[in-house]
Amino acid sequence: MNVSGLQTFLAIVETGSLVRASERLNVTQSTVTARLKGLEAELGQTLLHRQKSGAELTSSGFKFKRYAEVMVGLWHQARQEAALPAGIDTVFNMGCHMDLWPEFGRRLFGEVHRTRPKTALSAWPGEQDDLDQWLGTGLVDVALTYQPAAHDNQSTHVLRAEQLVLYTTRPGSPMRFDPGYIYVDAGEDFGRRHAAAYADAGTAKITFGSAVWALEHLLEHGGSAYLPERIAEPHRASGALHHIADAPVFDRKIYMITNDAAVADWAWLQELVEKL
Repeated sequence: MNVSGLQTFLAIVETGSLVRASERLNVTQSTVTARLKGLEAELGQTLLHRQKSGAELTSSGFKFKRYAEVMVGLWHQARQEAALPAGIDTVFNMGCHMDLWPEFGRRLFGEVHRTRPKTALSAWPGEQDDLDQWLGTGLVDVALTYQPAAHDNQSTHVLRAEQLVLYTTRPGSPMRFDPGYIYVDAGEDFGRRHAAAYADAGTAKITFGSAVWALEHLLEHGGSAYLPERIAEPHRASGALHHIADAPVFDRKIYMITNDAAVADWAWLQELVEKL
């Protein structure tokens, strides 16, 4: 199984047709067809239904897609690490939930960059499913996440619990029944506690799966939302945001999950974690 076949398969899936895949890869359509047929022959499965309107995944293709993505990702990582310049003795690959990049991810990455000059670094933003997959396949060595989903040969470290506080752009905004309220999905546990605390408040018209995105929307359009203190407090200090008095405060734990085999010799990592 060669990488070009996997890359071609993914290009067809992403563009929706063999013609557009050939344009993206800068090869002929016959080359794209030959690579796809070769991959399907090797697997013994039809991966795509080819029609005049385009190409669609078969059930086998749908199952194979995530493995193809991992294999291509590992290939790119292997090429990067094999081509490291002289003087580099370690590679630090970090996955990070996008809401944890402000402060935690940025600080950890910056500390490794500052204190480990012989280390090559990479950082990848992802959701929980992405981080689990990347850790399991070795694409990342460390993941910053909200969910302690460590598996065999992985370790979970609790960094801290952060507070989710109700902020508003308008002083005196009501705690309940604010038409500008934005619901930020902070996980199942937060969802249950939020529903219990605001059982009579109705459903928010706007929902975000990211606190960073919610904060940007809030600052631009106004309203209120539960946000992590660490990303909202600078805006409260500037007067752009305000606390809503007497509103419940929720907490949410932050975890670092490590790939044990990758970090076995990294005694310095624990020192950096303690700084966080």
